[in-house]
Amino acid sequence: MNDPVTLSSLVAASTTPGPVRPAIMVVAFEGWNDAGDAASSALKDIKAATGAVRVAGIGDDDYYDYQFSRPQVRRNAAGKRIIKWPTTRIYRASLPDGPVDLLLVRGVEPTYRWKAFITEILTRAEEENVQGVMALGSLLADVPHTRPIQAAVSSDDAAVREALGALPATYEGPTGILGVLAQFSEAAGLPTLSIWAAVPHYVAQAPSPKAQLALLHRVEELLPLALDLHELGEDALAWERGVDALATGDADIAAYVQQLEQAQDETELPEATGEAIAREFERYLKRRHRPGAAGGQGPGAPESPGPGGPANSPDSPDGPDGPRPGD
Repeated sequence: MNDPVTLSSLVAASTTPGPVRPAIMVVAFEGWNDAGDAASSALKDIKAATGAVRVAGIGDDDYYDYQFSRPQVRRNAAGKRIIKWPTTRIYRASLPDGPVDLLLVRGVEPTYRWKAFITEILTRAEEENVQGVMALGSLLADVPHTRPIQAAVSSDDAAVREALGALPATYEGPTGILGVLAQFSEAAGLPTLSIWAAVPHYVAQAPSPKAQLALLHRVEELLPLALDLHELGEDALAWERGVDALATGDADIAAYVQQLEQAQDETELPEATGEAIAREFERYLKRRHRPGAAGGQGPGAPESPGPGGPANSPDSPDGPDGPRPGD
């Protein structure tokens, strides 16, 4: 089997060697773009798995309204009371076994001066030799929790779509910070794509491990990463069983879930072809046989999404109706 085309291989093939290894910037923001905290949690998992080291931060007071994004009181390991301010941090992960490194950007969607905020991030990205951008988001959608959570890949870049089979970005409407980042990144000549997971709107509260798992499976397909997702797979199963119990105890919710299941099954029926099944099985084998894979989904873990996007597939950095707040 030929090595699959990924965002990392696409970037590596078009990058001229320099003093700093090329990197792909992976971005997630808490707030409007992060239903169920799935995207920010997925990026946190990537940071932990890669041992990423903090290299920069974005100035807090310039971009946040603290009455809207309130600071949180926490206790540190010594029991001392501290204030955790909303902020954006940038980490670099060295991936010596892959063609590129990762620059991870994790923070809270800013309140003010979005253009300046994105410009500051892209300036730092240029210093870190970023040659491609991947945005992670999650949105609330009319999908059932009993079906595989879908994570759709989209891009405005025709070359990225052709190479990776991404969906075109056709959405028009209100946007979040990821939509602004995508436009600025593409204007800077960076190959850019977005991965959006659909979270059932009737279980919008965090955490949403099933959506988180779907995002990470997509990330594994597109980056030189092999993540141990066994524990997260178990969490996703437990989450689904918990929602099952809640739905069983409420006749209205149970009927609504059944309605969503029927609607999704009818929508996806044309995709249940030999070609579609073969594509999904090939993706599964690529994940399973990726060098260094440690655990994959684990026995009984929910499968990653099948071909195509969610029932209300996000075909842009903001989904079909714009993402709804996840908190």
